[in-house]
Amino acid sequence: MSDTRTALVAGANGIIGKALMETLAAAPGWRARALSRRPHGSPGSVAVDLTDAAATRAALGQTLGQARDVTHLFYAALAPQPDLAEEDRVNGAMLRHLLDGLEAAGAPLERVVLYQGAKVYGVHLGPVPSPFYEDENPRHVGPNFYFTQEDELRARAARGGPDFAILRPDVVVGDAAGNAMNIAMVIGAYAALCRAEGAAFRFPGPAHVYDGVLAQVTDAGALARASLWAATADAARGEAFNYVHEPFRWRRVWEKLTAVLDLPPGPPVPLRLSQHMADKAPAWARLVAEQGLVDTPYARAVGWAFGDFVFHSDFDLVSDMGKIRRAGFTESVDGVAALIDAIRRLQKAKVLPR
Repeated sequence: MSDTRTALVAGANGIIGKALMETLAAAPGWRARALSRRPHGSPGSVAVDLTDAAATRAALGQTLGQARDVTHLFYAALAPQPDLAEEDRVNGAMLRHLLDGLEAAGAPLERVVLYQGAKVYGVHLGPVPSPFYEDENPRHVGPNFYFTQEDELRARAARGGPDFAILRPDVVVGDAAGNAMNIAMVIGAYAALCRAEGAAFRFPGPAHVYDGVLAQVTDAGALARASLWAATADAARGEAFNYVHEPFRWRRVWEKLTAVLDLPPGPPVPLRLSQHMADKAPAWARLVAEQGLVDTPYARAVGWAFGDFVFHSDFDLVSDMGKIRRAGFTESVDGVAALIDAIRRLQKAKVLPR
Protein backbone atom coordinates (compact mmCIF):
# COMPACT_ATOMS: atom_id res chain seq x y z
CA MET A 1 0.00 0.00 0.00
CA SER A 2 1.26 3.45 -0.85
CA ASP A 3 2.52 5.72 1.90
CA THR A 4 0.14 8.48 0.83
CA ARG A 5 -3.47 7.56 0.19
CA THR A 6 -5.76 9.61 -2.03
CA ALA A 7 -9.48 9.12 -1.57
CA LEU A 8 -12.15 9.87 -4.13
CA VAL A 9 -15.47 10.40 -2.37
CA ALA A 10 -18.39 9.74 -4.72
CA GLY A 11 -21.53 11.45 -3.46
CA ALA A 12 -19.54 14.09 -1.61
CA ASN A 13 -22.52 16.41 -1.13
CA GLY A 14 -24.57 13.76 0.67
CA ILE A 15 -24.82 12.84 4.33
CA ILE A 16 -22.15 10.15 4.18
CA GLY A 17 -19.97 12.06 1.72
CA LYS A 18 -19.94 15.28 3.73
CA ALA A 19 -18.81 13.47 6.87
CA LEU A 20 -16.18 11.57 4.88
CA MET A 21 -14.71 14.74 3.41
CA GLU A 22 -14.48 16.32 6.87
CA THR A 23 -12.96 13.21 8.43
CA LEU A 24 -10.43 12.68 5.64
CA ALA A 25 -9.33 16.32 5.85
CA ALA A 26 -8.25 15.72 9.45
CA ALA A 27 -6.77 12.25 8.93
CA PRO A 28 -2.96 12.00 8.68
CA GLY A 29 -1.71 10.38 5.48
CA TRP A 30 -4.88 11.01 3.47
CA ARG A 31 -5.82 13.37 0.66
CA ALA A 32 -9.43 13.67 -0.39
CA ARG A 33 -11.12 14.58 -3.67
CA ALA A 34 -14.85 15.09 -4.02
CA LEU A 35 -17.02 13.75 -6.80
CA SER A 36 -20.65 14.78 -7.05
CA ARG A 37 -23.36 15.62 -9.54
CA ARG A 38 -23.64 19.20 -8.25
CA PRO A 39 -20.37 21.17 -7.87
CA HIS A 40 -18.68 20.59 -4.55
CA GLY A 41 -16.32 23.55 -4.55
CA SER A 42 -13.30 21.88 -2.98
CA PRO A 43 -9.90 21.79 -4.75
CA GLY A 44 -9.59 19.02 -7.34
CA SER A 45 -13.28 18.13 -7.14
CA VAL A 46 -15.12 16.45 -10.02
CA ALA A 47 -18.67 17.43 -10.98
CA VAL A 48 -20.26 14.84 -13.23
CA ASP A 49 -23.46 12.86 -13.75
CA LEU A 50 -22.40 9.24 -13.27
CA THR A 51 -25.33 7.98 -15.30
CA ASP A 52 -23.49 9.29 -18.39
CA ALA A 53 -20.62 6.91 -19.15
CA ALA A 54 -18.87 9.15 -21.69
CA ALA A 55 -19.12 12.26 -19.52
CA THR A 56 -17.80 10.32 -16.51
CA ARG A 57 -14.79 9.05 -18.43
CA ALA A 58 -14.07 12.52 -19.85
CA ALA A 59 -14.37 14.27 -16.47
CA LEU A 60 -12.11 11.76 -14.75
CA GLY A 61 -9.59 11.83 -17.57
CA GLN A 62 -9.41 15.61 -17.44
CA THR A 63 -9.13 15.80 -13.64
CA LEU A 64 -6.95 12.77 -13.00
CA GLY A 65 -4.88 12.84 -16.15
CA GLN A 66 -2.13 14.90 -14.53
CA ALA A 67 -2.33 13.23 -11.12
CA ARG A 68 -3.27 9.59 -11.36
CA ASP A 69 -3.25 9.22 -7.62
CA VAL A 70 -6.61 7.84 -6.49
CA THR A 71 -5.89 4.83 -4.34
CA HIS A 72 -9.24 4.49 -2.57
CA LEU A 73 -12.82 5.04 -3.67
CA PHE A 74 -15.56 5.67 -1.11
CA TYR A 75 -18.76 5.10 -3.04
CA ALA A 76 -21.70 6.90 -1.42
CA ALA A 77 -23.43 8.09 -4.61
CA LEU A 78 -27.13 7.28 -4.90
CA ALA A 79 -29.84 7.99 -7.45
CA PRO A 80 -33.19 6.91 -5.94
CA GLN A 81 -35.85 5.84 -8.42
CA PRO A 82 -39.55 5.08 -7.82
CA ASP A 83 -39.28 1.74 -9.65
CA LEU A 84 -37.00 -0.94 -8.18
CA ALA A 85 -35.91 -2.28 -11.57
CA GLU A 86 -35.03 1.21 -12.79
CA GLU A 87 -33.22 1.93 -9.52
CA ASP A 88 -31.19 -1.23 -10.02
CA ARG A 89 -30.34 -0.35 -13.62
CA VAL A 90 -29.38 3.27 -12.90
CA ASN A 91 -27.33 2.70 -9.76
CA GLY A 92 -25.57 -0.36 -11.08
CA ALA A 93 -24.53 1.59 -14.17
CA MET A 94 -23.31 4.56 -12.12
CA LEU A 95 -20.80 2.47 -10.17
CA ARG A 96 -19.69 0.67 -13.33
CA HIS A 97 -19.17 3.94 -15.20
CA LEU A 98 -17.07 5.36 -12.37
CA LEU A 99 -14.88 2.28 -12.06
CA ASP A 100 -14.39 2.15 -15.83
CA GLY A 101 -13.50 5.84 -15.85
CA LEU A 102 -10.94 5.45 -13.07
CA GLU A 103 -9.39 2.49 -14.86
CA ALA A 104 -9.19 4.47 -18.11
CA ALA A 105 -7.55 7.39 -16.26
CA GLY A 106 -4.87 5.06 -14.90
CA ALA A 107 -5.81 5.50 -11.25
CA PRO A 108 -3.90 3.04 -9.03
CA LEU A 109 -7.06 2.03 -7.21
CA GLU A 110 -6.44 -0.35 -4.31
CA ARG A 111 -9.78 -0.62 -2.51
CA VAL A 112 -13.40 0.46 -2.89
CA VAL A 113 -15.59 1.05 0.16
CA LEU A 114 -19.25 0.59 -0.78
CA TYR A 115 -22.26 1.57 1.34
CA GLN A 116 -25.41 -0.51 1.52
CA GLY A 117 -28.55 0.11 3.56
CA ALA A 118 -30.94 -2.27 5.29
CA LYS A 119 -32.68 -2.73 1.92
CA VAL A 120 -30.01 -5.36 1.35
CA TYR A 121 -31.97 -7.44 3.88
CA GLY A 122 -35.30 -6.76 2.16
CA VAL A 123 -36.81 -4.35 4.70
CA HIS A 124 -38.42 -2.30 1.91
CA LEU A 125 -40.50 -5.34 0.93
CA GLY A 126 -42.09 -5.96 4.32
CA PRO A 127 -41.38 -7.53 7.73
CA VAL A 128 -38.17 -9.55 7.87
CA PRO A 129 -36.72 -11.29 10.94
CA SER A 130 -34.04 -9.48 12.88
CA PRO A 131 -31.27 -9.20 13.96
CA PHE A 132 -29.80 -8.93 10.50
CA TYR A 133 -26.59 -10.96 10.05
CA GLU A 134 -24.23 -10.20 7.19
CA ASP A 135 -23.43 -13.85 6.47
CA GLU A 136 -26.72 -15.53 7.35
CA ASN A 137 -29.49 -13.49 5.74
CA PRO A 138 -29.94 -14.96 2.23
CA ARG A 139 -30.61 -12.66 -0.68
CA HIS A 140 -34.18 -12.13 -1.81
CA VAL A 141 -35.01 -12.27 -5.51
CA GLY A 142 -34.08 -9.00 -7.24
CA PRO A 143 -34.13 -6.33 -8.43
CA ASN A 144 -31.95 -4.79 -5.73
CA PHE A 145 -29.16 -2.43 -6.77
CA TYR A 146 -27.10 -3.35 -3.72
CA PHE A 147 -26.76 -6.87 -5.10
CA THR A 148 -25.80 -5.55 -8.53
CA GLN A 149 -23.14 -3.21 -7.13
CA GLU A 150 -21.69 -5.84 -4.82
CA ASP A 151 -21.50 -8.39 -7.65
CA GLU A 152 -19.74 -5.80 -9.81
CA LEU A 153 -17.05 -5.30 -7.15
CA ARG A 154 -16.62 -9.01 -6.55
CA ALA A 155 -16.22 -9.70 -10.28
CA ARG A 156 -13.61 -6.97 -10.71
CA ALA A 157 -11.64 -8.13 -7.66
CA ALA A 158 -11.70 -11.72 -8.96
CA ARG A 159 -10.09 -10.65 -12.22
CA GLY A 160 -7.33 -8.64 -10.57
CA GLY A 161 -9.02 -5.30 -10.01
CA PRO A 162 -9.24 -3.38 -6.73
CA ASP A 163 -10.40 -5.17 -3.62
CA PHE A 164 -13.36 -3.90 -1.66
CA ALA A 165 -15.13 -3.63 1.67
CA ILE A 166 -18.82 -3.01 2.35
CA LEU A 167 -20.42 -1.10 5.21
CA ARG A 168 -24.12 -1.38 6.01
CA PRO A 169 -25.41 1.58 8.03
CA ASP A 170 -29.09 2.31 8.63
CA VAL A 171 -30.86 5.71 8.77
CA VAL A 172 -27.67 7.76 8.62
CA VAL A 173 -27.76 10.85 10.85
CA GLY A 174 -25.80 13.86 9.62
CA ASP A 175 -25.92 17.56 8.82
CA ALA A 176 -25.95 17.58 5.01
CA ALA A 177 -28.65 19.93 3.70
CA GLY A 178 -30.99 19.27 0.79
CA ASN A 179 -30.79 15.48 1.14
CA ALA A 180 -34.01 13.51 0.86
CA MET A 181 -32.81 10.82 3.29
CA ASN A 182 -31.73 13.05 6.17
CA ILE A 183 -33.88 12.08 9.17
CA ALA A 184 -32.37 14.89 11.28
CA MET A 185 -33.68 17.41 8.74
CA VAL A 186 -37.11 15.75 8.73
CA ILE A 187 -37.41 15.85 12.53
CA GLY A 188 -35.99 19.36 12.82
CA ALA A 189 -38.31 20.77 10.15
CA TYR A 190 -41.32 19.01 11.65
CA ALA A 191 -40.43 20.45 15.07
CA ALA A 192 -40.06 23.97 13.65
CA LEU A 193 -43.40 23.81 11.85
CA CYS A 194 -45.12 22.45 14.99
CA ARG A 195 -43.68 25.40 16.90
CA ALA A 196 -44.82 27.87 14.25
CA GLU A 197 -48.39 26.56 14.48
CA GLY A 198 -48.40 26.24 18.29
CA ALA A 199 -48.93 22.50 17.89
CA ALA A 200 -47.73 19.70 20.16
CA PHE A 201 -44.64 17.81 19.01
CA ARG A 202 -46.32 14.46 18.43
CA PHE A 203 -44.57 11.43 16.98
CA PRO A 204 -45.87 11.18 13.38
CA GLY A 205 -46.45 7.45 13.32
CA PRO A 206 -48.58 4.68 14.85
CA ALA A 207 -48.66 4.21 18.63
CA HIS A 208 -47.40 0.63 18.38
CA VAL A 209 -44.32 1.85 16.47
CA TYR A 210 -43.75 4.59 19.05
CA ASP A 211 -43.95 2.25 22.03
CA GLY A 212 -42.94 -1.17 20.84
CA VAL A 213 -40.81 -1.31 17.69
CA LEU A 214 -37.01 -1.26 17.85
CA ALA A 215 -35.23 1.13 15.48
CA GLN A 216 -31.60 2.08 14.83
CA VAL A 217 -29.49 4.85 13.33
CA THR A 218 -25.89 5.41 12.26
CA ASP A 219 -23.99 8.62 13.00
CA ALA A 220 -22.32 9.93 9.84
CA GLY A 221 -19.13 10.95 11.64
CA ALA A 222 -18.70 7.55 13.25
CA LEU A 223 -19.45 5.91 9.89
CA ALA A 224 -16.71 8.01 8.30
CA ARG A 225 -14.23 6.74 10.88
CA ALA A 226 -15.41 3.18 10.28
CA SER A 227 -14.89 3.82 6.58
CA LEU A 228 -11.21 4.67 7.02
CA TRP A 229 -10.81 1.44 8.94
CA ALA A 230 -12.64 -0.50 6.22
CA ALA A 231 -10.43 1.10 3.56
CA THR A 232 -7.19 -0.04 5.17
CA ALA A 233 -7.73 -3.04 7.47
CA ASP A 234 -6.75 -6.47 6.18
CA ALA A 235 -9.70 -7.94 8.09
CA ALA A 236 -12.11 -5.83 6.01
CA ARG A 237 -10.93 -7.02 2.60
CA GLY A 238 -13.78 -8.61 0.67
CA GLU A 239 -16.17 -8.45 3.63
CA ALA A 240 -19.48 -6.77 4.44
CA PHE A 241 -20.15 -5.28 7.88
CA ASN A 242 -23.22 -3.87 9.58
CA TYR A 243 -22.49 -0.55 11.26
CA VAL A 244 -25.23 0.85 13.47
CA HIS A 245 -25.60 1.97 17.08
CA GLU A 246 -27.63 0.48 19.90
CA PRO A 247 -31.32 -0.01 19.03
CA PHE A 248 -33.97 2.16 20.67
CA ARG A 249 -37.71 2.68 20.83
CA TRP A 250 -39.01 5.95 19.42
CA ARG A 251 -40.69 6.91 22.70
CA ARG A 252 -37.28 7.31 24.34
CA VAL A 253 -35.99 9.43 21.46
CA TRP A 254 -39.11 11.58 21.17
CA GLU A 255 -39.26 12.36 24.88
CA LYS A 256 -35.64 13.55 24.76
CA LEU A 257 -36.24 15.59 21.61
CA THR A 258 -39.34 17.20 23.11
CA ALA A 259 -37.32 18.31 26.14
CA VAL A 260 -34.27 19.49 24.19
CA LEU A 261 -36.30 21.40 21.60
CA ASP A 262 -38.60 22.82 24.30
CA LEU A 263 -41.84 21.81 22.61
CA PRO A 264 -45.12 20.71 24.18
CA PRO A 265 -45.51 16.90 24.15
CA GLY A 266 -48.49 14.89 22.98
CA PRO A 267 -49.40 11.30 22.15
CA PRO A 268 -48.35 9.85 18.78
CA VAL A 269 -50.53 10.57 15.75
CA PRO A 270 -50.22 8.43 12.59
CA LEU A 271 -49.63 11.24 10.09
CA ARG A 272 -48.33 10.67 6.61
CA LEU A 273 -45.91 13.58 6.51
CA SER A 274 -45.60 13.58 2.72
CA GLN A 275 -49.32 14.37 2.54
CA HIS A 276 -49.90 16.28 5.76
CA MET A 277 -46.97 18.68 5.35
CA ALA A 278 -47.53 19.33 1.64
CA ASP A 279 -49.25 22.68 2.28
CA LYS A 280 -46.57 24.04 4.62
CA ALA A 281 -44.43 25.78 1.98
CA PRO A 282 -45.75 29.27 2.92
CA ALA A 283 -45.06 28.66 6.62
CA TRP A 284 -41.56 27.42 5.75
CA ALA A 285 -40.92 30.51 3.62
CA ARG A 286 -41.90 32.74 6.54
CA LEU A 287 -39.45 30.95 8.84
CA VAL A 288 -36.69 31.26 6.24
CA ALA A 289 -37.31 35.01 5.95
CA GLU A 290 -37.68 35.66 9.68
CA GLN A 291 -34.58 33.74 10.72
CA GLY A 292 -32.37 34.48 7.70
CA LEU A 293 -32.04 30.86 6.71
CA VAL A 294 -30.46 29.34 3.62
CA ASP A 295 -33.23 29.62 1.04
CA THR A 296 -33.59 26.00 -0.04
CA PRO A 297 -36.84 25.29 -1.93
CA TYR A 298 -39.31 23.58 0.40
CA ALA A 299 -39.79 20.62 -1.94
CA ARG A 300 -36.03 19.88 -1.81
CA ALA A 301 -35.34 20.91 1.79
CA VAL A 302 -37.17 18.10 3.56
CA GLY A 303 -37.65 14.44 2.62
CA TRP A 304 -41.06 13.90 4.17
CA ALA A 305 -41.53 10.58 2.35
CA PHE A 306 -38.37 9.25 3.98
CA GLY A 307 -39.79 10.25 7.36
CA ASP A 308 -42.94 8.28 6.54
CA PHE A 309 -40.85 5.19 5.78
CA VAL A 310 -38.92 5.50 9.05
CA PHE A 311 -41.82 6.40 11.36
CA HIS A 312 -44.23 3.83 9.91
CA SER A 313 -41.85 0.84 9.82
CA ASP A 314 -43.85 -1.44 12.08
CA PHE A 315 -41.33 -4.24 12.68
CA ASP A 316 -38.02 -4.35 14.52
CA LEU A 317 -34.99 -3.11 12.60
CA VAL A 318 -31.91 -4.44 14.38
CA SER A 319 -28.57 -5.18 12.70
CA ASP A 320 -26.16 -7.46 14.54
CA MET A 321 -22.84 -5.72 15.26
CA GLY A 322 -20.74 -8.70 16.24
CA LYS A 323 -18.88 -9.15 12.96
CA ILE A 324 -17.33 -5.68 12.73
CA ARG A 325 -16.38 -5.70 16.41
CA ARG A 326 -14.67 -9.08 16.09
CA ALA A 327 -12.85 -7.76 13.01
CA GLY A 328 -11.39 -4.88 15.02
CA PHE A 329 -13.62 -1.79 14.76
CA THR A 330 -15.37 -1.21 18.08
CA GLU A 331 -16.30 2.49 18.16
CA SER A 332 -19.91 3.37 18.87
CA VAL A 333 -21.79 6.52 19.80
CA ASP A 334 -25.13 7.36 21.39
CA GLY A 335 -27.53 7.46 18.45
CA VAL A 336 -29.98 9.76 20.23
CA ALA A 337 -27.22 12.23 21.10
CA ALA A 338 -26.02 12.06 17.48
CA LEU A 339 -29.51 12.93 16.25
CA ILE A 340 -29.82 15.91 18.59
CA ASP A 341 -26.33 17.11 17.66
CA ALA A 342 -27.13 16.91 13.94
CA ILE A 343 -30.28 19.00 14.41
CA ARG A 344 -28.28 21.59 16.36
CA ARG A 345 -25.61 21.75 13.64
CA LEU A 346 -28.26 22.22 10.95
CA GLN A 347 -29.76 25.05 13.01
CA LYS A 348 -26.36 26.66 13.50
CA ALA A 349 -25.72 26.45 9.75
CA LYS A 350 -29.01 28.31 9.16
CA VAL A 351 -30.47 25.36 7.32
CA LEU A 352 -33.08 24.51 9.97
CA PRO A 353 -35.22 27.02 11.88
CA ARG A 354 -34.88 27.15 15.65
